[in-house]
Amino acid sequence: MNNKIPPPLVTLICGLAIYYSQIFFPNTQTSLGNLIAIALLLLGITIMVTAVLSFKKQGTTVNPLQPEKASSLVVSGLFNYSRNPMYFAMLLILLSLTAKFNVVGGLVNTLAFVIFMTKFQIIPEELALERKFGKQFTQYKEKTRRWI
Repeated sequence: MNNKIPPPLVTLICGLAIYYSQIFFPNTQTSLGNLIAIALLLLGITIMVTAVLSFKKQGTTVNPLQPEKASSLVVSGLFNYSRNPMYFAMLLILLSLTAKFNVVGGLVNTLAFVIFMTKFQIIPEELALERKFGKQFTQYKEKTRRWI
C-alpha cells in the first residue's frame, strides 16, 4: 500500500482545509447552501453506515490500510454501483462542508481529496484486491465504476 494515512483522517484534514481556507475565497453562503449541506451530509452518513454494515454482514475487514486481510469481496448493495461507496460518502461529506462554508475553496480541496484518494488509496487497494481475489475482482472492476 502506498498510503498509510487512514481515509477518515484525510477527510478530516480536507474538511479543516475547507473551513479554514474560507478567508482566501469570496463568501458565497446562502440559505439554499445550508439545505444542500444538510442533504449532502445526511446522504454521506447514510451511505457510509450502509457500506460499513455490508462489510460487517460479510464478516470482512473494514480497514482500508490492510485490504490484503479481506476475507471476501463485497459486491452487493451499494457496491453494485460503486467500488468505493465509503470514499464516495466521504466525498459527499466534504461537499456538504463546501456548500456550508466555502464553495470555491471547498471545490479545490474536494478535488484534491479525490485525486489523493484515487492515487494513494484506491489504486493500491485495487491492486491488493486483484492479487487476493484475481478474476473475481477483475470482473467486478469491469462492471462497476470506481467512484459512481
